[in-house]
Amino acid sequence: MTDAFTPVISATGLYTPTDTISNDELVASFNAYVDLYNARNPDAEPLVHSSVEFVEKASGIKSRHVIDKTAIINPEIMEPRYAERPNDQISLMAEIGVAACRDALAKAGRDIADVDAVLCAASNMQRAYPAMAVEIQHELGMQRGFGFDMNVACSSATFGIQTAADYIRAGNAKSVLVVNPEITSGHLNWRDRDSHFIFGDVATAILVEAKDIAPAQHWEILGTRLKTQYSNNIRNNFGFLNRAEGKGPVDQSGPKSDKLFVQEGRKVFKEVVPMVAQMIVDHAADLGLEGSGLRRLWLHQANQGMNRLISQRVLGHEANEDESPTVLDTYANTSSAGSIIAFHKHSEDLKAGDIGLICSFGAGYSAGSVFVRKVA
Repeated sequence: MTDAFTPVISATGLYTPTDTISNDELVASFNAYVDLYNARNPDAEPLVHSSVEFVEKASGIKSRHVIDKTAIINPEIMEPRYAERPNDQISLMAEIGVAACRDALAKAGRDIADVDAVLCAASNMQRAYPAMAVEIQHELGMQRGFGFDMNVACSSATFGIQTAADYIRAGNAKSVLVVNPEITSGHLNWRDRDSHFIFGDVATAILVEAKDIAPAQHWEILGTRLKTQYSNNIRNNFGFLNRAEGKGPVDQSGPKSDKLFVQEGRKVFKEVVPMVAQMIVDHAADLGLEGSGLRRLWLHQANQGMNRLISQRVLGHEANEDESPTVLDTYANTSSAGSIIAFHKHSEDLKAGDIGLICSFGAGYSAGSVFVRKVA
């Protein structure tokens, strides 16, 4: 394959909200909500307090970034409040996506006029249409090309990378922005003890280009692989057909709601770990690679225990922080953006020729692996 049809990652971009919620803040607000709920619903099954120890043992998360934390940690509200914007203003999701895209473009020394396509790949879209990608394309000042949205939950970024790489391989594009704006605070049930600590907000972007136009320092994409397997164990039933159910407004006031993120955590752990580990091992073998030859794993940032077991299967030993860096502790689970944050923050130190793996997995089930090699 010639350089004109060889896909590479030229750069990545990151937007991080300034507001953070520590576990201490999160647990204090949740426990205050529990006390209010129990007092107001004496005949209902009482809710149970959470604790910092429980949160950190279950997930490894210590804090998370959100767009605005004020309403989230208010025990009387316990959900985000992001004001609706008029149609002539940029939407919130597009705004943070644009910021991440501009960061990636600046790092690659690339002008938006050189970009052919924008793929907005995220777990939730702010609206049905027009596509968020098209709005991001417009806000970036991109006068040509196209954009579209894609949703494969936590694997959206790796699915987006393969899609962009396929455009390069087919000659249908030379430069593609894959952007992952994740406002997961909107789909998280902050009143649910088992999941209220899981998610955070962020936006990432990946510039995928043909090797012949890429900057001297880039990452050659050695291979991509995608996998889906249907499961109900991670689900969100919120959608435009909810109004057709005849039940009136969607109730999100209580401690449980299937119109927000729900999961069977133990089942997910048991089923996803072996599925992902085997996919990576098989993909590496097909590329003529061995786990021992991988310099670094940038894994999906959902659960430390899952990453520990997956990396052990791939590398043949328990990975240290250098081999499998973590951003989960300070960013929490940022859905599709997690592995990209890890790559963005922990890849500069690798040397030319070093090989690594970007991997995501989540609802669907879905999983994606992207093997890359550093050039220059």
